[in-house]
Amino acid sequence: QVRLVESGGGLVQPGGSLRLSCASSGSNFRLFAMSWYRQAPGKQRELVATITSGGSTDYGDSVKGRFTISRNNIWNKVYLQMDSLKPEDTAIYYCHHERTRGRDYWGQGIQVTVSS
Repeated sequence: QVRLVESGGGLVQPGGSLRLSCASSGSNFRLFAMSWYRQAPGKQRELVATITSGGSTDYGDSVKGRFTISRNNIWNKVYLQMDSLKPEDTAIYYCHHERTRGRDYWGQGIQVTVSS
């Protein structure tokens, strides 16, 4: 059973930074793509960033140039460095594990609030 646990969320002022972490267990982590999604109130869940098993990255248009996804295959963790945060980045952020054993896996979600 794949398990994902997010940490690092919270309240930050506009222009500030946060770093989210996601600890993964129960899979051969290094073989799978990992992603961050987010969902704001009243909106659909959207893809924020993806990192492949080989380390290639891709970002949603709204976060390009501000967010950076990375991974540590020793510690089985994926990170999301969020800089120049805006109020519209306020959302619940979810860690996602590439589909394996017939299903996708999600973390429990962590709140990020950008407000003065």
